[in-house]
Amino acid sequence: MSLASFFQPRSIALIGATERAGSVGRAIWDNLRSFSGTVFPVNARRSEVCGVKCHAHITALPEVPELAIIVTPAATVPGLVEEAGAAGVKAVVVISAGFKETGAEGAKREAEAKNAALRHGVRLIGPNCLGLMNPHSGLNATFASSMARPGRVAFLSQSGALCTAILDWSHDQHVGFSAFVSTGAMADVGWGDLIRHFGDDPQTQSIVIYMESVGDDAAAFLAAARAVAAQKPIVVIKVGRTAEASRAAASHTGAMTGSDAVLDAALRQSGVLRVERIEELFDMAEVLAKQPLPAGRRLAIVTNAGGPAALATDALVLGQGELAELSQQTLTELNTLLPASWSHHNPVDVLGDADAQRFAKALRLVVADPGVDGVLAILTPQAMTNPAETAREVARMVSDLSKPLLASWMGAQSVQEGRGILNAAGVPTYDYPDEAAEAFVRMREHRLRRVWLSETLSAHADDDDVEAPPLVAGMIDTVLKSGRTLMNEQEAKQLLQVAGIPVVETRAAYDEEAAAAAAEALGYPVVVKLLSPTITHKSDCGGVQLNLLNATAVRQAWRLIRENVTRLHGLAAFEGVTVQRMITQRGTELILGASTDAQFGPVLLIGAGGVLVEVLKDHALALPPLNHALARRWVGRTKIARVLQGVRGQPAADLAALDDALVQFARLVQHERRIVELDINPLLATPEGVMALDARVVVRA
Repeated sequence: MSLASFFQPRSIALIGATERAGSVGRAIWDNLRSFSGTVFPVNARRSEVCGVKCHAHITALPEVPELAIIVTPAATVPGLVEEAGAAGVKAVVVISAGFKETGAEGAKREAEAKNAALRHGVRLIGPNCLGLMNPHSGLNATFASSMARPGRVAFLSQSGALCTAILDWSHDQHVGFSAFVSTGAMADVGWGDLIRHFGDDPQTQSIVIYMESVGDDAAAFLAAARAVAAQKPIVVIKVGRTAEASRAAASHTGAMTGSDAVLDAALRQSGVLRVERIEELFDMAEVLAKQPLPAGRRLAIVTNAGGPAALATDALVLGQGELAELSQQTLTELNTLLPASWSHHNPVDVLGDADAQRFAKALRLVVADPGVDGVLAILTPQAMTNPAETAREVARMVSDLSKPLLASWMGAQSVQEGRGILNAAGVPTYDYPDEAAEAFVRMREHRLRRVWLSETLSAHADDDDVEAPPLVAGMIDTVLKSGRTLMNEQEAKQLLQVAGIPVVETRAAYDEEAAAAAAEALGYPVVVKLLSPTITHKSDCGGVQLNLLNATAVRQAWRLIRENVTRLHGLAAFEGVTVQRMITQRGTELILGASTDAQFGPVLLIGAGGVLVEVLKDHALALPPLNHALARRWVGRTKIARVLQGVRGQPAADLAALDDALVQFARLVQHERRIVELDINPLLATPEGVMALDARVVVRA
């Protein structure tokens, strides 16, 4: 159902309207006076509100309102939603608090209100919210102290208190909004609904979100983000990165904040830009709407002072950006233009006595350099400097640019006019140059995320008609019927092989002679490992014997493993051993894993593998499905990726084979949801291909 009734209603019922000064009902009533449509006060205890006739019930109104706003005690809300729905109202905002954020009884009330809405096809925003605004139509259905300025940014927030603070700040900074929405507990209308609505809204150029939890429908949020982010920037700040903040957010919204690392991966693949500070939210919304995205990470700096340029350079490099290396042609042209004592490299210091023409001409030369992806202009107010005139010269070149141009006119009153000129021309300005450099890094990140998004959309399209191999389901059925949820190593490797992931040939042996026979058949040297229905970390209990060269050594290994395991875990933990060839070729050990996140479903992990995996902690996360391009980008987020490309005389791994294994692995866990955990450690990557040497699989019914 469309959300238009929330933001463009022609009539509103305010349930709980009152004349009492200082009350929420009175504050909303006063704010609704600027609304051009009809507002009906509803309160069974009053005959009028501020001189306007008050109706006892919503059913007594002369017409069915398009929007109902409820400001009554929490216990009354489910019944009022039921009444509004039965009357034909299709949109309800519940301002009232006292729901799941208060505990079990509140959660029950919230569920009752949601169920009432569902029965009647009502969409519900809240509960426990500030309300909403549409500044372009004059709608202020909140108890905030002022109305937002009209603009092109849709601001969505789970924190009503933050909304009021941002609103106050926005007036001082002249920031405008296409909509201002306090989502509250999101019992019904969630992030996905709002993102799709503002994705279609012609008044909205970008969407900014303060998020405490993803909500109950993470899939809807990600699908909406993927559908909109390619056309309109979506910028998110998500609290709960630390355990302490996560608990604080949960107590506020009554919702779990979820795994931060998984959310990071989900946002990246959905094209959503994540920032860390409130000020970055609106800054990036503005800059992404005004400026083209950089093609690369190379920034050039043109300045009339060296110190500020050094600050910007540090921020750039620490943010994984690069100082652009100017071409010889650009350097020659700058030598002709500038005094002999100019810096002769990037940052380009045009010196403190530069007039507007010198500054602008140098800027033009630098922007034109093909090795430059973006430019930062820094100006400090010196005795010879005219900040306003320099800004006018810079503004004249904006229409011809295909690269981002950022500016830091440093100072206060003396540069205010120049900043205004640049802002009017669409050039974002910053108080300090390091902030501008960080913004460039964010712009580059946003471009990369749009590439991730494009590949993710392609992977989803390719995955529509794909299913897990039929044999996989039968293998899982067999394990579950035996009363187990943990596959032994032999079963796990057979599962991977069926799914198209290469594995080392492995044979199970339940006595010494069978182990020796398996070794003879495979060829020496071999590895003998514990086969157990309960133990997964075999090395920790002496359950792995390497580089065995003959049958005698294999028999001894069988006995030693049985003794070690029996001593530590009892005889029931020992089922037998597995025997496999000892892989002697050089390669890179990786870990490839999957687990199930409560909000996002299957989550993939890749990184440096082997026995030190938990010490090195070099890994990256992704969400399925994958295609080969996504797989390559995913691996590229790890440090071990450099080793895979070949280092210190070690040849590069077969990256195409690795890509293919990752795609198959993602497909397996995406389409067989009974797999709860799956670890391949190590997955050996060599110049000849990849091979799973050990695996662990946990399933559920």
